Amino acid sequence: MVGRVQKKIHSKKQGRCRTGRDATIDKRLPLKIGKHLRLTELTKERRINLLAPWMLKHYLDSKMISTLNRLWKMQLSNRVSSETLIRNHFNINSRSYYTNTRNKETLYSKISPLGNPSLNLAPELDDWVQKGNKVRFAELQRIVQDLRKRRRVSQALEVSEWMSKKGVCTFTPTEHAIQLDLIGKVHGFLAAESYFNQLSDQDKTDKTYGALLHSYVRQRQTEKSLSHLQKMKEKGFSLSPLTYNDIMSLYTNVGEYENVHKTLTVMKKNGVSPDNLSYRIRINSYGVKSDIKGMESILKEMETQPQIVMDWNTFTVVANFYIKADLKDKANDALKKAEARLDNKDGLGYNHLISLHARVGNKGGVLRLWNLQKSACKRCINKDYIVVLQSLVRLEDFEEAEKLLEEWELSDNCYDFRVPNVLIIGYSENGNYEKAKALLEGLVEKRKSTTPQSWGRVAEGYLKKGEMGKATSCMKLAISLHGESNKWKPNPKVVRSILSLLGEKGSIKEVDDFVRSLRTVKGVNKEAYYALMKAYIRGGKEWVEFLMR
Repeated sequence: MVGRVQKKIHSKKQGRCRTGRDATIDKRLPLKIGKHLRLTELTKERRINLLAPWMLKHYLDSKMISTLNRLWKMQLSNRVSSETLIRNHFNINSRSYYTNTRNKETLYSKISPLGNPSLNLAPELDDWVQKGNKVRFAELQRIVQDLRKRRRVSQALEVSEWMSKKGVCTFTPTEHAIQLDLIGKVHGFLAAESYFNQLSDQDKTDKTYGALLHSYVRQRQTEKSLSHLQKMKEKGFSLSPLTYNDIMSLYTNVGEYENVHKTLTVMKKNGVSPDNLSYRIRINSYGVKSDIKGMESILKEMETQPQIVMDWNTFTVVANFYIKADLKDKANDALKKAEARLDNKDGLGYNHLISLHARVGNKGGVLRLWNLQKSACKRCINKDYIVVLQSLVRLEDFEEAEKLLEEWELSDNCYDFRVPNVLIIGYSENGNYEKAKALLEGLVEKRKSTTPQSWGRVAEGYLKKGEMGKATSCMKLAISLHGESNKWKPNPKVVRSILSLLGEKGSIKEVDDFVRSLRTVKGVNKEAYYALMKAYIRGGKEWVEFLMR
C-alpha cells in the first residue's frame, strides 16, 4: 500500500513536468515505516496515529491539518480508515494551490495579476524560496498562464525563465513552446529564432515549430513564415487548425484577404476542420473591407457547423463591424448574443462587451455589465477599472467616472497611474483643465507618481486657453519628471510660447531656470537664447555678462 501511495504522490507532484521536482524539494515517502511496515496488521486507530505525524511532517499544509484534526476527533466512532485519510489527503492536495487560508499569503497572491505590473518577479521568487516556502510547478504554471492572459508577457517570461534556471522542472516541448512564444512577444522574432535554434532535436516538435511560426506571423514576416511552414510540412508534422489560423492571420495583417479565403479552402480540403478562430479570422477579413453581407454569410456558415460552439468572442467581432457600419440595431442584437454566451467569471469578456456598449452609446448597458462583473468575478483588477472608466469618459459621464475612481482608490489594488490618467485625459479632451490639474495635484499630495505626459497635456490645454502662467507651471513640472520617462519630449509649440512669454515678462532667474531645465529634454535652440537675452536687456544687465553665461 505504501508503495502505491509513493507512486501517487510522485505523479501528483509531477504534472506535465518530467522530473516533478520542487524548487524546495520535499522528502519522499520512505519505503518502510520502521517496524510498522505491515500496516494492515494494526488496528485502524493505531494506523491513524502512526500515519498522521508522518503526513503532518512531510506533506500537509494548514488546511489539510485542519481536515485531519476533525477526522481524528471522529476516529473509531465514525470508523474512518487510514486508507480514507490518505485518499482525502490527496484529493485536497490536487487542488490545494487554488485555495488560500485566510490572511495567509501565497506565491500566487503575491505576484498574481492583482499585483504590481512593474514588479521584478525574479527577486520575489528567490525571496519566497529563501524564506523556506515551497514552489510547486503547477502553481508556477498557473501564474504564467494568468500573466499571459492579462498580457503581462514580460513578467510571464521572467517566471518561465526562473523556472528553467532554478531547475524546478526539466522543460518539455510544451514548456519550451510557451517560453519561445513569450520571447517572441517581448524581444522579437530574432530572439525567438535564436532560442529555437539552441533546442535539442528532441524538443523541436510541432509545438515549438508552431510557436516560432507564431512569432514570425506576429511581426508580419511573410517570407519567413511561409518558409517555416514548408519546413513543418517536410518534417511530416500534422498541421492543426492553429497553424492554418496563423497563416490566415498573416494574410489578414498584410492585407492579402483573398489568400485568407484560399487558405481556409486548403484547410478544408486537407481534412482539417476550421475552429472558432478560423471563422473569426474569415469574418474579420470581410469586416475590414466593410463587406457586411460577406461577413454575415460566413457567420451563418459558422453557426451550421456541428463542431462549432458559438462563443461570445465571435459575436463581439461581428458587433464591432456593425458599429463601424453604423448598424446599431444589428450591433445590439450581436451584443445580446455575445452576453448570452459569456462565462460569468470571464473578466476579459466583460471588458469587451462594456467597451462595445459604450461605443453604441448604451450607458445603461455599461453600468449593468460592470455590476454583473463585480458580482461574478469578486475581485476586479486595474485593467477592468480602466476599461469602465474609458467607457464612461467616452459617454461623457464624468460624475459616474469620478465615483468609480473613488471606488478604485478604496480597493486593495496596487497603485497604477493609468487608472486616474483615463480621467485626466478625459478632462483635458473636454477642455476641463482645472479638474485635470486638480486631480494631478491631488495625486502628488498623496505622494503618488504622475508622468510628464500628463502634465504636458494640461500645459497644452492652458496654452490654448491663453493662460500662460498655468501653462508655464505645468510645463515646468512635466520637465522635472522627465527623468522618469526619457521617451517624452515637450510640445515645441508650448515651449516656444512659454519662452516668448518669459522673454517679455519673466525675470532673468525665471528664464534662466526654464532654459536650464530644457537642456534635460532637448537642445537649447536660438529661441531659448533669444528669450534669455531679452530678459537680460530688460533687467539692465550687461550684454557681455549674458554672453559669458
